[in-house]
Amino acid sequence: MSKIGKQLIKLPVGVTAKITGDLVVITGFKGNLDRKLPHGFSVEEKDGFLTVKPQNNTFALSPNFGTTRALLNNMVLGVSTGWKKVLELVGAGYRAEISGKTLSLSVGYSHPVKFEAPDGISIKVEKMLLTIEGSDKEAVGQVAATIRGIRPPEPYKGKGIKYQDEVIRRKAGKAAKTAGGPA
Repeated sequence: MSKIGKQLIKLPVGVTAKITGDLVVITGFKGNLDRKLPHGFSVEEKDGFLTVKPQNNTFALSPNFGTTRALLNNMVLGVSTGWKKVLELVGAGYRAEISGKTLSLSVGYSHPVKFEAPDGISIKVEKMLLTIEGSDKEAVGQVAATIRGIRPPEPYKGKGIKYQDEVIRRKAGKAAKTAGGPA
């Protein structure tokens, strides 16, 4: 049995869960999310807590027990407080603009790169920072990874789009390698 899977999920004030068969719908301030449960699991709501229960204790269900509970907990946290990722633009002349739901990035290409934000995701631009917010943790992370993939940080000067807390391992350039070599 999973230690994570056995933990209860507390429903904050204003968050409700509706369970119909193998579909769980969580509704809160930031919207509503739904997820279909994997085969062999059920969810029970009791006294403001959700409990994930395997229908039988077979070894085949064990790997998904903690994952199922964690996904439901992420849904509860998403509709109550939301999820946020912050990206940073590093490079001379790099800039971002937002108009409606379209993000326009000038990151060293001959043309600006346009990115359309999906429903439920909001993008804010403040100087060299991009803030991506939403209620679905998976969607926020995927949008951040897609935007980072437009111009990932390079290891020599560190230019590119990176997560705010990301550390870029730097490499020595060609001049540093040949400085100690024979003439």
